[in-house]
Amino acid sequence: MRGLLLLCLLLIFGAQGSLACPQHCSCQGNQVDCSGRSLTSAQLPAVFPAHATELRLHNNRLTTLPNGLLDHLPELRRVSLHGNPWSCDCGVLYLRGWLRRQAAGSFPGRPHVNCSSPPRLRGRLVEYLTEDEVLDSCHYWYCNLALTSQGFLFAFVLVQVALLVAVIVFLKRFERLSKEARRTEEESLTAEEANREMEGLPLNEWRS
Repeated sequence: MRGLLLLCLLLIFGAQGSLACPQHCSCQGNQVDCSGRSLTSAQLPAVFPAHATELRLHNNRLTTLPNGLLDHLPELRRVSLHGNPWSCDCGVLYLRGWLRRQAAGSFPGRPHVNCSSPPRLRGRLVEYLTEDEVLDSCHYWYCNLALTSQGFLFAFVLVQVALLVAVIVFLKRFERLSKEARRTEEESLTAEEANREMEGLPLNEWRS
């Protein structure tokens, strides 16, 4: 009985959460307006109301859409995405796939989304990008990341080599100073022994 009550509470609160207007947005009826708020992709709400029929995301700073963001809006009929600096690299794959699925169905308010970067794809419609073009952009992005990682690794190795050289130099210098100190001490003892012998004192008596 207690488990059934808990399940009912979860369903009720889940339904209320799905009806709540997301932060940074305004809601009127089935319209969710998040436009003109300078939102980045990281600032987008993780969930939109399931009953939303119109979603306005235009005139922000969106470069990508998080995977699955629009997949749980069964009533959605119109989306505005213009006025955003869309980056047509690996991150555009979800948006490209979603746009193509809407083109194949009966989505009346299918948006037109243009690439802003990279330069060679600027102005292109996202849904018409070929797989090779997107993968090439991914390839360049991974290459840049790999080059940056290699640069940091090379700098780290140089620092380690410099530290190793410094330790070796310090040890050699310490060894040389130790030998000089021992030699100086031995020479001092030898000189004192010679002086004692010249004074006619037995060596055993001088040591005691």
